[in-house]
Amino acid sequence: MDIAQMGVGAAYALAAAGSGWGFFVVGQAVLGAWKKCYAQNKPAPYILMVFFGMPFSQNIYGMILMNSLKDAVGTADPGLIMGAGLFGGIGMGMSALSQGIVSAVAADAYVATGKGFVNSIICLGVIESVALFQMVFLMGLVS
Repeated sequence: MDIAQMGVGAAYALAAAGSGWGFFVVGQAVLGAWKKCYAQNKPAPYILMVFFGMPFSQNIYGMILMNSLKDAVGTADPGLIMGAGLFGGIGMGMSALSQGIVSAVAADAYVATGKGFVNSIICLGVIESVALFQMVFLMGLVS
């Protein structure tokens, strides 16, 4: 059972670690973009908070997968639970980090041009779908 429990914890911990790194990257970019606005005596667009928040959803997906894996302990193969938690957490974490990086570029581009917000959200939505599909497919695998 110990290996299964490690997988349960890994699902959330690794997804959350990726979200943290994603916030680290995009947070710097958003603050830098606002600094540019302040330096030019332009209003700082609050809409950049949308970009800042993008890496958070993988936290939620990691928690949902963690709870699903926890429910499967005792019925599913412990190695399967460990693998699903470990690789699912890594995948969701990488998705969150990727969102942070792309959100950083999107924030900078928006402040520079005042355009492209919807296009950026579409790109970020594609990255989001990677984590969402991982969660759903792994939950189906262990149920």
